[in-house]
Amino acid sequence: MLKKFYHITHTYKYEILLIALLAHLYIGIVLSDLTFYTAVIWPVNMLILGVASIGVFIEKGRIKKLIKNGLLGMVIALPISIPFFGHVQYFMTMLSAVYCLFFGFILIEILRFLIKPSYINTDIISASACGFFLLIEMAVFLLQAIFYLDNSTINNIDSSQAATIYMDLVYFSSITVTTIGFGDITPNTYSTKLIVSLMGVVSQFYTAVLIGILISKFVSQEQQNK
Repeated sequence: MLKKFYHITHTYKYEILLIALLAHLYIGIVLSDLTFYTAVIWPVNMLILGVASIGVFIEKGRIKKLIKNGLLGMVIALPISIPFFGHVQYFMTMLSAVYCLFFGFILIEILRFLIKPSYINTDIISASACGFFLLIEMAVFLLQAIFYLDNSTINNIDSSQAATIYMDLVYFSSITVTTIGFGDITPNTYSTKLIVSLMGVVSQFYTAVLIGILISKFVSQEQQNK
């Protein structure tokens, strides 16, 4: 049974991770009870994400697996601790920083995979999408860390609950990374403005480089086929 589980998580690792990332970012679309979301759905989502990331690290070294498992343990435990320690100064900032590290660690492995193969298949497409949503995740938790340090840094965030802050930042990060920019939520300090600007630049750079990688892989595959 365990062997079959590892086979599935390895074979469909990027597809599974992509679904888990989409659920983590946008499950609020179908939820109305935000208290339930914070207490139950958020920790469960992180557990699912942790399981979904197993396939990415199956053939990696022992040190990488230890780092991933350590970060995973923290990202599951920290949201469970919110009802008990959420009021403690800097707790939510620490939580956000750990999440940012966790998603960044996975993103590095995704980028390593995208650079190596000289072919295009469903894994490449799914991994590319994972990389984009991981950028959004990192943007969300970077901004969340800043917001919990000083809630005047970003305007028009609903700070009534941890869930509303998170969902507002998912929305803001998504429209920033995609360069839509409605302007209803705005950075309010120079440092935050520059960070948001950097988010936009990094996402566009990722898109441009990714298009170049995909084109080169397609050309290489066509040449091999001939």
